Amino acid sequence: MEAFLANPEQALVQLLTGLAGASSLFLVASGLSIIFGVTRIVNFAHGSFYMLGAFIAYSALEHLPRTPLGFWGGVLAAALAVAAIGLVVELVLLRRIYRAPELFQLLATFGVVLVVQDIALAVWGAEDLLGPRAPGLRGAVTILGQPFPAYDLVLVFIGPAVLGLLMLLFHATRWGVLVRAATQDREMVQALGVNQAWLFTGVFALGSFLAGLGGALQVPREAASLHMDLAIIAEVFVVVVVGGLGSIPGAFLAALLIAVVHAFGIVIFPKITLALIFLVMAVVLVFRPYGLLGRPLAPQRASGDALAARGYGKSDYPGLGLAVIAALALLAFAGGDYALTVLTEILILALFAASLHFMMGPGGMASFGHAAYFGLGAYGAALLVKYWAAPMALGLLAAPLAAGFMGVVFGWFCVRLSGVYLAMLTLAFAQIVWSIAFQWVEVTGGDNGVLGVWPSEWAHAKEAYYLLALALCGASILLLRRMIFAPFGFALRAGRDSPLRAEATGIDLALVQRVAFSIAAAFAGLAGGLFAYATGSVFPTYISISRSVDALLMVLLGGVETLTGPVIGAALFVGLQEQLARATELWRLLLGLIIILLVLAFPQGIAGAAQRLVARRA
Repeated sequence: MEAFLANPEQALVQLLTGLAGASSLFLVASGLSIIFGVTRIVNFAHGSFYMLGAFIAYSALEHLPRTPLGFWGGVLAAALAVAAIGLVVELVLLRRIYRAPELFQLLATFGVVLVVQDIALAVWGAEDLLGPRAPGLRGAVTILGQPFPAYDLVLVFIGPAVLGLLMLLFHATRWGVLVRAATQDREMVQALGVNQAWLFTGVFALGSFLAGLGGALQVPREAASLHMDLAIIAEVFVVVVVGGLGSIPGAFLAALLIAVVHAFGIVIFPKITLALIFLVMAVVLVFRPYGLLGRPLAPQRASGDALAARGYGKSDYPGLGLAVIAALALLAFAGGDYALTVLTEILILALFAASLHFMMGPGGMASFGHAAYFGLGAYGAALLVKYWAAPMALGLLAAPLAAGFMGVVFGWFCVRLSGVYLAMLTLAFAQIVWSIAFQWVEVTGGDNGVLGVWPSEWAHAKEAYYLLALALCGASILLLRRMIFAPFGFALRAGRDSPLRAEATGIDLALVQRVAFSIAAAFAGLAGGLFAYATGSVFPTYISISRSVDALLMVLLGGVETLTGPVIGAALFVGLQEQLARATELWRLLLGLIIILLVLAFPQGIAGAAQRLVARRA
């Protein structure tokens, strides 16, 4: 800060850098905000469209003349190509699942992410590709004696220009008026005779165009890579939520705020740079639950419940669970080391998924950051081993305690919100935890992680540790099931189904939800501790967004309506991943296609579909 006060010219250049980043961020975020505002789809594949924009622009610019017309024509052509791809995705996939629960739509878009990743790998290869500079904008301009890239200066003005065009589109055209009306109440728009399907298609194509344009414009600034999709999507989610879901001016304001905070934070607060934008989002959501310019979302009367789970069927027998545990115990003496390793991972991830299901199913609280507690449990056990040489029993006790304590702290803030806003606040807290683990090198080891986290001598054998994991995970899952059918579980489900009526009957709903949040965090922490001893190490990736998405995938694949869903989902997800990765290099493509097909065929999940089939026959 003192350096900026002593050198205001440098502060101005840093501000312009932030404004250039804000323009790029706004282009992608505005597309996602438009799509969510109308379709209510949390489009996880939006980052993939951004990545495709960069790759397609690279290929186009390599073949077009190195002239201003060739460059800007290539950028526009790439954005239009991505719009066409988005159009196909909407017509072929999303149009079929608009009435499915919202989180199943997210699951489908994650399948698209996996498909696009491997298609990009097959077409452009694994190497990063740096495109040509923009003709006429390759140098720098001098501003108050400080050099500043000429291309970035152009980007500073592109963002406001696109904002102006979008506002003109939405306020001066009939189509734009219909889009704004659908953002407020899409069922009423349909009741007035508007062809809602084609409105959704147009909105999705426009959002994809903006994402592709944002990616294409990045080609002169950074290399196109296969990691661009997940790198951008977290920041875009932050911008959309901070600005207010469905608000274009809000997205622009939030992009300015986030980009400028990041530009100055990287100089002033280098130790917390990675967490800074998520700290901003957490603060905004605590004080402005619907974002800076957002408003409460209108209820979607025609669609299914966002989280499903109105009740649990008779197919969830506790005796069946005990029989399965007994059968799995016999495998300890029949399976080889590899099979036991895979089965141990399935058991641990089944507990991880079951802990998330405890929040989502009975509690109606979705989480995009559940990996925070998985990672906190793993680090809680690992740090005891590293600094105090604690035995495994103490580490496995510390894991759920550490995660549960942070669940109490984070849950106090999170349960004040609902829906997507609650899910995004959990993501913010998870990313804060991840950044601390990544940047606090002196304690956590940073990216090198914590090594040498091995189980006690009696559990070194694969068979012994497998039986330990089976006992702890099986008992924990059955305990979670018991709590769902206890009075506490009924109070939690009452608050999910009818909050006002639950509070009128005397239920302290906020307290019940906070307790459920903490219980889910503690069991996720136990799963993390078991995973740390199973792998012998702990890394910041245990808290990453992809780990949280894995938990969501397992719950949704199995079915959020049933208690067996998380277990079936974990077995299916890990088994498919293991077998496909061994069979082909394009395993993500196949896994993504399988996920998409399962969503189309079983929108209630595998276990949910089986339960409904049994109920129908009965």
